[in-house]
Amino acid sequence: MKNYLLLFLAFLAWSCQEKKPVQPNILFLFADDQRADALGISGNPFLQTPTIDHLALNGVRFTNTYVMGGHHGAICMASRAMLFSGKQLFQVYDRLQGLETMTMDFAKAGYTTFGTGKWHNEKEAFETSFQQAKNVFLGGMADHYAVAVRDYDSLGRLGNPKIKGYSTDIFTQSAIEFIQSQKDSDNPFFCYVAFTVPHDPYSPKPDHIGDYPDGSISLPANYLPLHPFQFDDLIVRDENLTGWPRKPEVIQMILSDYYSMITDLDTQISKIIATLKETGKFENTIIVYAADNGLAAGSHGLLGKQSLYEHSIKVPLIIQGPGIPKNKSFDAFAYIHDIYPTLAELAGLPKREDLDGKSLVPVIDGEQEEIREVMFNAYRHTVRSVRKENWKLIRYPERDFTQLFDLATDPQEMTNLADDPSLAETKNELISLLEKSQSSAGDTISFTAKTIKPLAYNPDTLVRKPDQWQPPYILKRYFDQ
Repeated sequence: MKNYLLLFLAFLAWSCQEKKPVQPNILFLFADDQRADALGISGNPFLQTPTIDHLALNGVRFTNTYVMGGHHGAICMASRAMLFSGKQLFQVYDRLQGLETMTMDFAKAGYTTFGTGKWHNEKEAFETSFQQAKNVFLGGMADHYAVAVRDYDSLGRLGNPKIKGYSTDIFTQSAIEFIQSQKDSDNPFFCYVAFTVPHDPYSPKPDHIGDYPDGSISLPANYLPLHPFQFDDLIVRDENLTGWPRKPEVIQMILSDYYSMITDLDTQISKIIATLKETGKFENTIIVYAADNGLAAGSHGLLGKQSLYEHSIKVPLIIQGPGIPKNKSFDAFAYIHDIYPTLAELAGLPKREDLDGKSLVPVIDGEQEEIREVMFNAYRHTVRSVRKENWKLIRYPERDFTQLFDLATDPQEMTNLADDPSLAETKNELISLLEKSQSSAGDTISFTAKTIKPLAYNPDTLVRKPDQWQPPYILKRYFDQ
């Protein structure tokens, strides 16, 4: 009897011990060049994205998430550096090598880290950031039909590139196989899936061509045949995909292909989520859906992301999983580099004081309405912007030109109020906030450049040509070759 009593007391003591909380897995789904409004859940009346919409309905969605900007036309390089470092643009630029990254932090906490898809920063930074990898694309863009990908060798280094098939299929299958490999593991995992769609070339898989017939999608509300003034290089590569002026029917063709790629992406994501459920990992996995930057796709007479209009700097951000409220949307300002500290807090990692990003958990938990009051963005040395509440000011130092928009009444940024005398006080307040934001970030660009360039330009002098990544589908459809 005494032995039974001792056993019972021992069991009681063991059962009363504080059990270590189970850390959630992380599935990070990252799209390339996806506008914030290019989702059904965002109110897009044409686009079919049932899987991603379902994530939002069962989680939280941040409707004012931005990439801070970039120092050259490849915005995604800076964006991904900010995402993985948790640091702001003027601290990290587009370089990760030598920095402690998000997944390195999770690995220290006992996570198995895996990466597949696009990596547009240093190769060595990827190798130190991920324990496992398969089908990694080093570069900014590629022919989706023939993307060159690399696997780890026996030394944990990315080997020689091989062409294996259509990009979205390859990265999806890699994620599925990794999740399946973790079925019986007690360790949490961090699975990073960086798709190369819907970045151009706008070449959907053959079975998705025609998902949205040409002419069936309305033009953007802020469509223009030409941008009304020159502010930077108007033939930076994204802008070469169609000529000037932008023909309405061609913009509709681009949107048809762009949307088809997103719908295919949504279908592939459903397969990854199904694998989480099949392996019993779904209930304990935080799923993040985001994108590296937006895209003009005909808005304001532009095609690319090399501007500071909302369509180019605002991105989707959805978080679903254990402990996350359902069907909530927040208009709190967020940067891409806020995702790192947010996931770290959700997973119970030690707080890092050296990050510029701020955790969004207080907003998610309903403790705060916002984590910052002002949104500051920058593109090269040519454009700066600041936003407070619904007021947004864009400044072009080399052109000595300012735009002022009321996003509450003019979300498409079509009516410039900068010269409205009744708004002089608002304008001056935003100018002051812009200068303070620049100083805080370490941005040394003057409000007005020493040499002022003209706003006017002649679109007839703009010459376009295809680059080496455009497949026959694009050459025939957009270049008549």
